[in-house]
Amino acid sequence: MLWEEKDEEIIIKTTPNFSFNQNLQYLSRSTNECLFHIHENKVRKAIPMGECTPLVEISEQGEHSIRIQFLGNTRPTSKQMREQVVQYIIEWFDLKTELKAFYELAQTDAVLQQAVMDFKGLRIMGIPDLFEAMAWGILGQQINLTYAYTLKRRLVEAFGQSIEFEGEQYWMFPRPSEIAKLAVEDLVGLKMTVKKCEYLIDVANQIEMGLLTKEMLLEANDVKKAEKMLTKIRGIGPWTANYVLMRCLIYPSAFPIDDVGLHNAIKHVTGSEQKPSKDEIHKLSLPWTGWEAYATFYLWRFLY
Repeated sequence: MLWEEKDEEIIIKTTPNFSFNQNLQYLSRSTNECLFHIHENKVRKAIPMGECTPLVEISEQGEHSIRIQFLGNTRPTSKQMREQVVQYIIEWFDLKTELKAFYELAQTDAVLQQAVMDFKGLRIMGIPDLFEAMAWGILGQQINLTYAYTLKRRLVEAFGQSIEFEGEQYWMFPRPSEIAKLAVEDLVGLKMTVKKCEYLIDVANQIEMGLLTKEMLLEANDVKKAEKMLTKIRGIGPWTANYVLMRCLIYPSAFPIDDVGLHNAIKHVTGSEQKPSKDEIHKLSLPWTGWEAYATFYLWRFLY
């Protein structure tokens, strides 16, 4: 991925099949988001980097590039740290994936055709931090998206850190080390189930002790192997595992086939009176092989 520094800003080149506006619309889907702010078609986010916390503002720079500006006095002095910021943003916007093959298959697919026309240029907006991705998956189990955002905000504001700029707080997701040392009693005040509290603490411990890392999941180099690694962890079923593999590892063939939102989106697109059965989804998704994650993400956009 090509990028360059110009006058203390960073410019990242993007591929032709990328729309900053489509991704910004996705990021704007909840007014209760607490981990970034959107101002005048620009997104601002604090990116934790150990002792350094750059606050970046990301905006469109022409048709095929995006601009990163550092706000306040948060520009890292070391080039290595600035490279890490670029890497984070590349992962966040999934800028490395070339979507030409996905668009070619979708154009002749009855279920995906409208989605790729309506949302062309959308990427799977990633969650680069593994603990954040797993926690978000756990929080979202068996509840609606609106309440999941409420639980996330409570967790972040209770146990995360923040920096202030121009009167606004920029929160960062709690580190696994912060959650690993908690007891269930410390979390129940956030109004989540006891089971979710237990799962969060267990996952935080696994990551904190080095028993689970992004590298391990990537080295599996196979979505089914990576799924098995995750489902061995208490509280992580196939839906949560595939959600994490889709959003954090950007495995293109990750497929949360049991997702209620996916079922509702397919029902919406097909005009059916009933949600599809799992067997029907298997049949419909046969042409999506290798692109199940992108198919799911695009279909979700009809709903949220």
